[in-house]
Amino acid sequence: MSILYLILGFLLLIWGADRFVSGATALAQKWGVSNLIIGLTVVAFGTSAPELAVSVSASLAGANEIALGNVLGSNLFNLLVVAGLSAIMAPLVVDKTLLCRDWVASLLATLALLGLIIDGRISRGDATVLLLGFVTIMALQIRNAKTSHQEDTPPCSTSNRTIAQNIVSGLSAIVIGGQLSVHGATELARQFGVSETVIGLTIVAIGTSLPELVTSLVATKRGETGIAIGNVIGSNLFNVLFILGLSCFITPMTVAVTAVYDTAILLVVTTGMLMLAKQRKLNRLCGCTLALLYVGYTLWLLVR
Repeated sequence: MSILYLILGFLLLIWGADRFVSGATALAQKWGVSNLIIGLTVVAFGTSAPELAVSVSASLAGANEIALGNVLGSNLFNLLVVAGLSAIMAPLVVDKTLLCRDWVASLLATLALLGLIIDGRISRGDATVLLLGFVTIMALQIRNAKTSHQEDTPPCSTSNRTIAQNIVSGLSAIVIGGQLSVHGATELARQFGVSETVIGLTIVAIGTSLPELVTSLVATKRGETGIAIGNVIGSNLFNVLFILGLSCFITPMTVAVTAVYDTAILLVVTTGMLMLAKQRKLNRLCGCTLALLYVGYTLWLLVR
């Protein structure tokens, strides 16, 4: 049954991502805004739905370690694997706005998180800071969307109803597929004797990031690299500022020392990728390097 859950979950993820990207692309054309803006908002928030569900549920259950581990693990997976495999499929050209504003914002959000957890806890006051940061970023993105209408955007012949159906059905399939995949992988891991801690840091984080992975790969294959890379950065911002902020506002958490290490690693990776992205393109060599770094990180987690 676990294998069947995995197979069904992956099929739903692939189908849902294709529908979702089609709807998001048509929405960008209909509104006359760039695919990057859609990737940073609609696509990023949609593919982060599994992280939101897992982290808030964990917070309500008083298991905030899972909420924090899920966010940190998902963000590392997004940067190293989602962006890495997308770059292997096709070199990713990084938009100047994404580089100068949103990627820097993601770096600052991670730095702020490290500063907040260095004392070993995240209070409701700390969570409020994260949520206010999310509101600020959203306001800037909305303002940018209003002023960045593309004059050369081809007219969209897709009806509003079809766009809505594609987005809703695609997102629903992505969320359900992600849950099935996580359930199947978790059960398989337990059968092989893998600990709950390792499951939370790896399988749950990877599983909830499968929507980002499949969506970005599908977008890259369709030539929509703006959606692919915007999805990565937008999801990371959403995870740290909104999901973690909301989770800790519901239930303040005590932070383990290992979580501080993982946050520091996330900060280093985000900074390093920002330096690479200043070349305005992530090529296949960069993609291979990023994917291998994630393999090394996972092995380090197992040893730790």
